[in-house]
Amino acid sequence: MPWFDFAEPELRAYRCPTPEPDALDEWWKARLEAARVLAEPPKLTRYRPDTYGPFPVWDIEFSGADGHRIRGWYLRPPGADGQRPLPCVVTYIGYGGGRGLPLEHTLLPSAGFAELVMDVRGQGAGFAVGATGDPGQHVAGPEHAGLMTRGIDDPAHYYFTRLLVDAAMAVECVADLPGVDASRIAVSGASQGGGQALAAAALCGDLVRVCHADVPFLCDIQRAVTLSPVDPYTEIPKFLALHVDQVATALNTLRYVDCALLARRITATCLLSVGLMDERCPPSTVFAAYNEITAPKDIAVYPFCGHDVPRAHLERQLDHLRATL
Repeated sequence: MPWFDFAEPELRAYRCPTPEPDALDEWWKARLEAARVLAEPPKLTRYRPDTYGPFPVWDIEFSGADGHRIRGWYLRPPGADGQRPLPCVVTYIGYGGGRGLPLEHTLLPSAGFAELVMDVRGQGAGFAVGATGDPGQHVAGPEHAGLMTRGIDDPAHYYFTRLLVDAAMAVECVADLPGVDASRIAVSGASQGGGQALAAAALCGDLVRVCHADVPFLCDIQRAVTLSPVDPYTEIPKFLALHVDQVATALNTLRYVDCALLARRITATCLLSVGLMDERCPPSTVFAAYNEITAPKDIAVYPFCGHDVPRAHLERQLDHLRATL
């Protein structure tokens, strides 16, 4: 894929043109407060100790949007005392995937960090297995076969509203877990997971100290749906090409979950990444979010990468976590 978006100097100056909805902070505050009212304590069950031996893994269940129970994995370093407070990274998963198996998430615990891997409601059949449904669909009309248009007629009932509330509630969950230092929480993810990381950092304020967002999805969405030629963004124009009466309604809903707009609220130290040949999350949409962040930040620009983050970037992230946590 050749370079198809703005040149890098233009990318660094680009700003999201989408106007922010009125009273967006109050709107999101109401979503989170409603979730907290319905929340029940997390449930942790030790997972296959005979298989993982000194590597402690728990199957965790916590309350997300609408009080729905969200699954995940909670992992600690091999041999670590379960009560000793450790820095913790909340990890979010890309579109179509689920939490997978614990053995897929051993890097951070091996490096000394606790980790919560959040499952993705209603996903988990694309590239990694999931274990959480989406009971709060509220779908009264037609939708694309994917998830991008589920509930798009109302931001309060939109699928990604629920998913971003889940992401924020995951941070609040780990802050209260024994053995987690609540002053040293990071959020991390790629693609859809990167969007969730940005949103969680924005919605949780000072509770999140570090944000890693690789090739983040859900940024400058109104530009993305006109520029990206591949799924999942194309689910929206495919739907609106038929349901032409819903264009204004759908575009308004997308403003509420646009992580470029939410990024203005981030106080965490941030490290983002972008591939200049990324068709799935075009570079300008990533920079739209990055350029809105006023907290300490850096971005790794990979000129010849697409949507796959180079493996070498993991070492840069580990260095960043060591320096900040």
